[in-house]
Amino acid sequence: MLRTALLVCLLSGGLLPALAQQDSTNNTNGMNGMNGMNGAAEAVPVDSIYVRGTDTLHYTYTPAPAAATASVPVASDSLPRRRPSFLRRIVNYFGESTTDKTFEKKIDFTFAGGPSYSKNTSLGIGVLAAGLYRLDRSDSVTSPSNVSIFASVSITGFYAVGVTGNNIFAQNRSRIDYSVDFKSQPRDIWGVGYRAGAYGEKGNFVEKRYNVDVRYLYRVLPNTFIGGMLGFDYTKGKKFSDLSYITFDGVQQKTGYTATGIGAIIEYDSRDFIPNPFRGIYISLVETFYPKPLGNCGQSLWRTNFTADFYQRVWRDGILAIDLYGEFNSDGTPWPMLARMGGSQRMRGYYEGQYTDNGMITFQVELRQRIWRRIGCTVWGGAGNVFHRLSTFNWSETLPNYGIGLRWELKKRTNVRLDYGFGRKTSGFMLNINEAF
Repeated sequence: MLRTALLVCLLSGGLLPALAQQDSTNNTNGMNGMNGMNGAAEAVPVDSIYVRGTDTLHYTYTPAPAAATASVPVASDSLPRRRPSFLRRIVNYFGESTTDKTFEKKIDFTFAGGPSYSKNTSLGIGVLAAGLYRLDRSDSVTSPSNVSIFASVSITGFYAVGVTGNNIFAQNRSRIDYSVDFKSQPRDIWGVGYRAGAYGEKGNFVEKRYNVDVRYLYRVLPNTFIGGMLGFDYTKGKKFSDLSYITFDGVQQKTGYTATGIGAIIEYDSRDFIPNPFRGIYISLVETFYPKPLGNCGQSLWRTNFTADFYQRVWRDGILAIDLYGEFNSDGTPWPMLARMGGSQRMRGYYEGQYTDNGMITFQVELRQRIWRRIGCTVWGGAGNVFHRLSTFNWSETLPNYGIGLRWELKKRTNVRLDYGFGRKTSGFMLNINEAF
């Protein structure tokens, strides 16, 4: 009997719960049918008998109440989904483009295209791709690297393709800045010097230009970098309306030049994000040497570039930006390599190349303000001067510059900008990507 009792206890602990569940199902079926009108069946005690051989076990248990059957809608993946409209897909695409996905993707690209216009190239159409990426996606301290790829063509016969970017290594210990572009465009030409640009008659020609600029910088102190650069420049002028525009001191220059530059760089850079800084200081001094054997300029040449920029938040979403820039070329520099005032970065509104000489100094102050969501605006004012040597610098030949602009955030802190600049007897639109400085 002892063995029988032990067996009964084991069966009670192992098999009885299962049998109880089965019995409860059988015994409550009738109740569920009777109580189904009121929802879930009520739990009531159930008497059961277990018989094994000559042993009989009586036990009572209360089954758990059955869950009420609720009318819950079930989503089915098999149901066809309505595809968003084309306009909605565009809105969604650009709506997600300002989210920082550089921790998830190897590179986060956004593509855009549309009409373009500038004083130099006239009306055209362009496409661009702006990308952000991190070489170390676990590094949340270093600002992301960036790359911009562009291509455009205009009704004047201008076309251009190029890529620019800043490749920032982990912890901002070093970086590579690069710019590669090819352009072909009909251009106006006035000659060299302030008086030629201000009072001379303009001619025209077609310029084809290849330009490569690669710089490597290594951090030696906090925010302080030293490095080197390698540049290649090929320019060919065709269909000159008058070759006198490239004749200096009675000597006609070549219509095409090739030059290879090797340079040294020292920089202080505390900007928080290179394409669109909100704060920081940037000071750069670049000294470039163009050896005679690595080109067809007829002599070795020197060029000095100096840049000093300052960025500061002045109120909510308002950024004050200041830029001082100087370019100084050695005597004998050929016409395509001279400093050209105007363009999309400095002295906006002036035709790039109307005022050309060995040296140039420009200064501008810009206020940038976010208006609503991805839309912002800017106003700026400044001045510039071209000269043959610093000893011949003339304050009366300083040219004014001011303007207004509209900003649209294509990617996180990467803007498409539309500027309208004014100068002395000139004005013009510019459409470009990234801030002017």
